[in-house]
Amino acid sequence: MIFTGRSRPSPKAGDELANAPRHRPDAPQQGEQPDHELESYLAALSPEGDAETTGTGRRFGGAEVYQLRLSLMANEQLRELAAHYQTSPMALAQEWVMQRLEWEAQHLNRR
Repeated sequence: MIFTGRSRPSPKAGDELANAPRHRPDAPQQGEQPDHELESYLAALSPEGDAETTGTGRRFGGAEVYQLRLSLMANEQLRELAAHYQTSPMALAQEWVMQRLEWEAQHLNRR
């Protein structure tokens, strides 16, 4: 026996909690059917290819991640406006960028 400096009381033979599962339940019991609806839902959510990644932190699916640095004053203003509109600062900034891109595309086509 190796002493690690930690001591745990050994479970008593009659202690029901010592034998109880601590995490997930075991595989479905005999007679239980797999949840096909859940499996179908999870399959629909999973990507068809391996396009999504967080390995580099730069791409997720077909989207690309950009960092936006704002001055302290602009950041506070964005937070206040987001709170007023009951949304997050990131969602508000993303909405504004998308609106501006649409506006720019419309005006580029008119030129």
